[in-house]
Amino acid sequence: MKKQFINSIKTGDIIDDIFVLSEKNLAQKKDGNNFLNVSLSDKTGIIKGIVWDNVDRISAKISAGDFAGVKGKVTEYRGSLQLVIKNIETCSADSIDPSDYLPESKFNRDDMFERLLKFTETIETLYLKNLLEAFWNDDEFVSKFKTAPAAKKMHHAYIGGLIEHTLSMALLADKIAAHYKGIDRDLLITSAILHDIGKIREFDYKIKIDYSDEGRLLNHIVIGVQMIEEKLKNIKNFPDEQALLIKHMIVSHHGTREFGSPEPPKTIDAVLLNYIDEIDSKVNGIREFIAKENPGEKWTSFHRLLERFFYIGKNKEELTD
Repeated sequence: MKKQFINSIKTGDIIDDIFVLSEKNLAQKKDGNNFLNVSLSDKTGIIKGIVWDNVDRISAKISAGDFAGVKGKVTEYRGSLQLVIKNIETCSADSIDPSDYLPESKFNRDDMFERLLKFTETIETLYLKNLLEAFWNDDEFVSKFKTAPAAKKMHHAYIGGLIEHTLSMALLADKIAAHYKGIDRDLLITSAILHDIGKIREFDYKIKIDYSDEGRLLNHIVIGVQMIEEKLKNIKNFPDEQALLIKHMIVSHHGTREFGSPEPPKTIDAVLLNYIDEIDSKVNGIREFIAKENPGEKWTSFHRLLERFFYIGKNKEELTD
């Protein structure tokens, strides 16, 4: 049976298909009876679901992260699609094609990697070029780097998202380095390429995108610094001050302690890296948000994290390409 993807589902559809159970929350009605809220996902999106009947039995059989065979009917609730579920059964991952369930970058990952290799060739500072090449010569790293997402939800949250985000940042860094005097272009571009490498281990992205145990306990900034330190051990005569500066770029690229950086940016290059990251992640995140909105609308629904509506106008395709 051909899979019905979430982006093709409409009100009134009868559903009998397999999805990833992304979230599961047991709640209680006013009369004391339980009900179950779930989020179901595939590579095309997420749909909310609710279970009213046989709640305890169904809840006991399923866990977040499971492949779930779902039967139900699509309704509309508060302007959004909702699946009223009659039954959920767990399914073996052995019979599942993971490519149906993980969203993927629309850009070719091998092509993006080749463009990053060409950026490496433009680095004139030999020890920085050697550092990048130490990662590019690590086949296991390259495979994960081309596959990993850049986030769980907010931006570039799909397979290939990390390399897409990284290439975009390198392109921005190159333009900005040419605009301001006194910027260490090689350091800025190298840091833009390496700033999020810890995400290859921060996330688990085999069946669904979620945090790994290492990611939850350390986060990608700590992991990334560790990875850089490992490569630096094998590069002769790497200047101590420059090693310190590049690690500072990594630890400060989120800008403030509130947003996860152990230290705020304390060099101009680090300040620029923080804003380049902010620009690229925000623009991608807003574009993804707009792309999921109803066609024909001039305004989006309310973006809870950014606390605003976004004006789309008549050019949704231009805003989301």
